[in-house]
Amino acid sequence: MKFPSSLPPLRLALAASGFAAAVLVTSIVANPKPPVPALNNGAEYVGEAICIACHQPQNTQFTHTLHANVFRLNPKNEQEKISCEACHGPGSNHLKDPVSPSNRSSLVGFTREWGTPVALQTAMCQSCHAGAGQTFWDGSVHATNNLSCSDCHNPMAKLSSGGLLKKPSINETCYTCHQQQRAEFAKRSHMPLLEGKMTCVDCHNPHGSTTKGMLKADSINETCYSCHAEKRGPYLWEHAPVRDNCLSCHNPHGSNHDKLLNVARPFLCQQCHGNAQGHQSTLFNAGGAIGGGGAPSTRIFGRSCQNCHSQVHGSNHPGGARLQR
Repeated sequence: MKFPSSLPPLRLALAASGFAAAVLVTSIVANPKPPVPALNNGAEYVGEAICIACHQPQNTQFTHTLHANVFRLNPKNEQEKISCEACHGPGSNHLKDPVSPSNRSSLVGFTREWGTPVALQTAMCQSCHAGAGQTFWDGSVHATNNLSCSDCHNPMAKLSSGGLLKKPSINETCYTCHQQQRAEFAKRSHMPLLEGKMTCVDCHNPHGSTTKGMLKADSINETCYSCHAEKRGPYLWEHAPVRDNCLSCHNPHGSNHDKLLNVARPFLCQQCHGNAQGHQSTLFNAGGAIGGGGAPSTRIFGRSCQNCHSQVHGSNHPGGARLQR
């Protein structure tokens, strides 16, 4: 194998001893430079030291974050080595007029007030955070509602135990927009978020998924089965609405009725079971049959219909056709 005579003697020696490929690649391929955002109009990188000279308070906050540790201690590429400008873009144009509001376009800002388009903010984040849990961000409910990463995350300060969230916890971050769900979690029967046993992301992927509601599983039922495996079945005798959708009977976030039920029993059951020839068509309340007077019916005590039909999710007993055993 012949090598170019223009190579230095040392490289010729290395090539002769079996390191030709490594030497030639090193001599041809230069270290790649970080991408320059189009918004910055030919600006150049000035280095982290220049940024810190003016932005000392921001540096103090940033020092405690995961980003700072990665960029400064263990960068995996050239882009991460430049620290501040890896996210905000090259800063030379910013130095020319650092205080004028009209010069804000010289940097990528991550606040609503700064004015950087949301699409550009997201693109800067996705230059590192792409794939995996962020695969379905484009087209997700959050993306189509023009949310940016910084609406939920604060990469410049450690305000949460993980994820660089803008609030101390995942749940509080979600509550910023989802006030209806926050109210439901405060009801007497609720998912144990307030007790710290789970978080919103145990069921949802806030960065998008293939299902409605950004669920982490393929369907509502599959999501519920991840914790409630005993309800999965298969059953010899199936309860059709249970098989169809858990939300037919339950509110997934919280309810003022037992077991997160949408409606109190027996009225929940009577929404479907209203056979005029059977006992289930009689409407009961605390005073007995409505319109009939008399003593209270035993069918409204305890678990109501489930006092007898105890296996309401399904039964594997040979005699369980009515879900009684």
